[in-house]
Amino acid sequence: QVTLVESGGGSVESGGSLRLVCEVTGRPFCMGWFRQRPGQEREGLATIENDGSSKYADMVKDRFTISRDNVKNTIDLQMFSLKPDDTAMYFCVARPDKCAGFSPAVYHFWGRGTQVIVSS
Repeated sequence: QVTLVESGGGSVESGGSLRLVCEVTGRPFCMGWFRQRPGQEREGLATIENDGSSKYADMVKDRFTISRDNVKNTIDLQMFSLKPDDTAMYFCVARPDKCAGFSPAVYHFWGRGTQVIVSS
């Protein structure tokens, strides 16, 4: 069984940075981050496999960095140059197999989320 617990959310001004952390129990092969902005569908941001191979959604690839520590069993999402449009609930996700894109439906496990608010 895989459980995911996010932390690191909070309020920040436009242009600022935040680092989200997801603590994981279990050993999922693929992990990632999604977010849900107010009134919108969940959208994938970044994924990372056991070997460190990562992929990013175009909208964040120049500002967000995903990393994985297989010893501590955590993944991070470092976010830079945050904008008010990044305000959302951010979720850690996992699946036991290779990463398979950014459809929410393919991720078996979800954390409860951590709120990020970016003010202008």
